Amino acid sequence: MATRTHFSGGYRTGLRQKTLKRAIPCRGVGLHSGATVSMLLRPAEADSGIRFLRTDVVDRDPWIAARYDRVVDTRLCTVIGNEDGVRVGTIEHLMAALAGCEIDNAVVEIDAAEVPVMDGSSEPFVFLIECAGTVELNAPRRAVQVRKPVTVGDARRGLTLAPADAFSVDFEIDFASPVVSHSTLDVRLVNGTFKREIAKARTFGFLEDAQKLRAMGLALGGSLENTVVVDGDRVLNEGGLRFDDEFVRHKVLDCVGDLYLAGAPILGRVTATKSGHHTNNEALRALFADPTAYALVEMPESATAYAEALPATA
Repeated sequence: MATRTHFSGGYRTGLRQKTLKRAIPCRGVGLHSGATVSMLLRPAEADSGIRFLRTDVVDRDPWIAARYDRVVDTRLCTVIGNEDGVRVGTIEHLMAALAGCEIDNAVVEIDAAEVPVMDGSSEPFVFLIECAGTVELNAPRRAVQVRKPVTVGDARRGLTLAPADAFSVDFEIDFASPVVSHSTLDVRLVNGTFKREIAKARTFGFLEDAQKLRAMGLALGGSLENTVVVDGDRVLNEGGLRFDDEFVRHKVLDCVGDLYLAGAPILGRVTATKSGHHTNNEALRALFADPTAYALVEMPESATAYAEALPATA
């Protein structure tokens, strides 16, 4: 059965850029590599953006800027890299948490080529950011304002960025699986909506695909601890789903993380149909390829805040 959920909220902004108040570490397993990864999130200066530092790299440039034009692979996850061939993958869940928590500047120190998957959602990263605390910097917060519609793909599978006064995502998925099925989610990502409605949604996969992925050297760290696994008409995870429509919520989460590679928050409306990491990145490349389609602006004053959730309809 198809479901449609809609959330809305008034537009809130922090007028100054933010970073972490202190550094905070974590350890976990790489979803695709299966390797144990140590990561440290630490503060950064104004206008430096989000940058990854590979602490295990000694003979090449270890720094990678978290930007759309640094994306080098989009198969099953988003991978960024630099001119020396140094890469970091599966960055989208962390990037989504940084976007949702309004972190403009941070250094991500990591000793492997993949961000730890944690529980498969952004919630552990949101928790880390909240534990570290945030601090405002003496610099205005800027946003990428969409000035005219930009579309990649087509009606079957694509994404459109359109002008709007706040960042919102309208996402549609459609799988043959009777469990995942067809559903849509329309969410305005302001006033903590990301933390409440999106951050907890976990990545998902199909049991029948697991053996194929592992033969390709992928999903080596995948388990019921970090992935919602679907087998036929059932979810194998103990406790089931966190949301009835957790699958589409996770696709929104991925989209938020991928689009934060714009280098700043987006002021615009996203309409996506079965979009994935590749299409998300294509949309940013198309946007920035047209100087008339966007402008870098200072974040405007907030409107009166409100948050409203409308019930799902069949």
